[in-house]
Amino acid sequence: MKVKEITAILEEAAPLFLQESYDNSGLLVGDPEAEIDSALICVDATESVVAEAAEVGAGLVLSHHPVIFHPLKRLTGGSYIERTVAEAVRRGIALYACHTNLDSAPEGMSRMLGNLLGLRNVILLEPTATEMPGSGFGIVGEPEHVLPTEEFLRTVRDRLSLRCIRYSGITRPTVRRAALCTGAGASMMSAAKRAGADVYLSADFKYNDFLDADRELVIADIGHFESEYCAIDLIYEIIRKKMPTFALHKSMRSVNPVNYLT
Repeated sequence: MKVKEITAILEEAAPLFLQESYDNSGLLVGDPEAEIDSALICVDATESVVAEAAEVGAGLVLSHHPVIFHPLKRLTGGSYIERTVAEAVRRGIALYACHTNLDSAPEGMSRMLGNLLGLRNVILLEPTATEMPGSGFGIVGEPEHVLPTEEFLRTVRDRLSLRCIRYSGITRPTVRRAALCTGAGASMMSAAKRAGADVYLSADFKYNDFLDADRELVIADIGHFESEYCAIDLIYEIIRKKMPTFALHKSMRSVNPVNYLT
C-alpha cells in the first residue's frame, strides 16, 4: 500500500481545503509514493511516537496535530519538533496531519465527541461556507436526560476519563442543551449562547473567559488533549471503513503533555 492511498481516504472524509488558513495539515514528511505495511495513529507526533511506529513496523504516522506548524529553519535537535522530524526522516517514516480539516469535516471531531457523550438532535454550532455541505466547527445537542449541571459535568468527566474539569459558576441549574467544540474553542462562546446552550464544553479557556461566562452559560474546560483524544478512534474508523484489512495501530505513547496534581 502506498502512503498516498491511505492519506487519500482521510482527505475524502476531511478534504484539505477545509483546513484553516493558519493550519498545516497534510503530508509533512515522507514520500507519498512510498510503500507501507501499516500506520500508527496518534494525537501528537513526538519522538516517542516515531520510535513506537518503528517498533510496530508502521511506515506512516497519522496525527491530529501537525508536528510542523511553523517553517523549520534548522534541524539541530533544539526542540522536540526538530528531533521528531529528524528521527522520522532517519527511520524513513512518513508523517501526516489531519487537523482543522478533521475538526470541521461533516463527521468530524466535535460530532465524534458528542457521540461519546450521548448528545442527540445535534446541529452545527458554527457552519462554514465551503463546497462541502455539513462542514463547520462545534456542535450543540441535547443530553440523553435533563440533568442538574454538576451531575452533567460529572457524567462528562466519567465518560471521557478526565482527571479534572475547570468550570465557571453554576448559573444554569440544569442542562437541557449542551454545546461543545474540541480543542481551543473559547472564541465560540457567543455562538454557544446564541444556540441556547446551558453549558459549553471546550478547552484552553482563559481567566477572563470564566468572568465572561455570565448567567446565560456555564463554560467547562475539559482539557485540550482530553477533548481531542477521540481523533485516534475517528481516524481509525475512517480508514477502517474503506480498507478493513490494512494494519492500523492506535498509539500507546500518545499521552497528554499536561500533568495534574489533584
